[in-house]
Amino acid sequence: MATQVLHVIARMNIGGTARYVGEIVEKIPNSKLATGYVQGSEIEDLCVERIAIERVPHLGRKVSIIDDFRAWKELEKLVKELEPAIVHTHTFKAGLIGRLVRGNHKRVHTFHGHLFNDRSFSRIEKWLIVIFEKFLAKRTDVLISVGEKVGIEIRARGIGNDQRWISIAPGVNPLPLVVRDEARKALGLPVNGVFIGWMARMAHVKNPYLFLEIAKNLPELNFVMAGGGDLLELIKQAAPKNVKVVGWADAKLFWSAVDCAISTSDNEGMPVALIEAQLSALPVVAANVGSVAEVIENGVTGTITSNSLVEMVEAVRSLCTDVATMHSMGKAAKIQATRKFGIETMLQKHLGVYSSLNTA
Repeated sequence: MATQVLHVIARMNIGGTARYVGEIVEKIPNSKLATGYVQGSEIEDLCVERIAIERVPHLGRKVSIIDDFRAWKELEKLVKELEPAIVHTHTFKAGLIGRLVRGNHKRVHTFHGHLFNDRSFSRIEKWLIVIFEKFLAKRTDVLISVGEKVGIEIRARGIGNDQRWISIAPGVNPLPLVVRDEARKALGLPVNGVFIGWMARMAHVKNPYLFLEIAKNLPELNFVMAGGGDLLELIKQAAPKNVKVVGWADAKLFWSAVDCAISTSDNEGMPVALIEAQLSALPVVAANVGSVAEVIENGVTGTITSNSLVEMVEAVRSLCTDVATMHSMGKAAKIQATRKFGIETMLQKHLGVYSSLNTA
């Protein structure tokens, strides 16, 4: 059967972006995924085992002129063999390499966030990214942002202002939760007490050090961190006594074990982890970046704050010392997340984009 849409992403490491892409490839007929390999301490998402994959051996997260050139040649060869009608790229690296591949196919690119607030990039690197994205946008038939605000922030940089845009929220399945005491035992946590959970990649853009500072300022509360990445060992060493760092963890166990979720990121799209937390009936405290405010309703399903240490400490203290409010917000979070983030809605919006390109 011919490949209608070839999705391209640098790597499918555990996280919301991998699950977003995986759902589309798995559920939309005649779709296939071209991806490289995870690198360093990252772990590949299990969804890869269920979907049609074409490996691009030299495609990965790390920047390497030689390897990136090889990845471009490998991808170009693959596109020539598969002859997809549409090449749909995801995130910056794959968007750069994939949209430079020659061919008569249509081009779609999804921004799952942006890099403008990522402190691991210098000003010059961010300036170059903007230049590249402006050029690449002119070679793209449809640009997708995961969240309305993410798209607005990207266009504010002059990227794709004359192009066709659409915002598509993630579709997320509720996790099969387990009994809280069993989940805590599996993660090595005490059965009693309130736990605030942080789940993300241990990278500067997720600002895990801010989470540690919040915990230091709230020694009476318990905190737990899940995730892997380049900063994992440093975070373990810096963690105060009231923080348990468990590394990579099964999301259903993690969200079953905690009472509240927190996000300290400098940049996000519409984070799937926070949607999963809400579907698990957990309230969320989160920094107001990207499209986070489109995921959480302030004062109803959680608390939106700045990424100021003082404000986040007060938000966590206020919510997590009021059990009744935590429970009521958690119930509201589950209802709203179920309504807003259905898989079928996400799939139908993508099908609409593809259909419009096929008839153009």
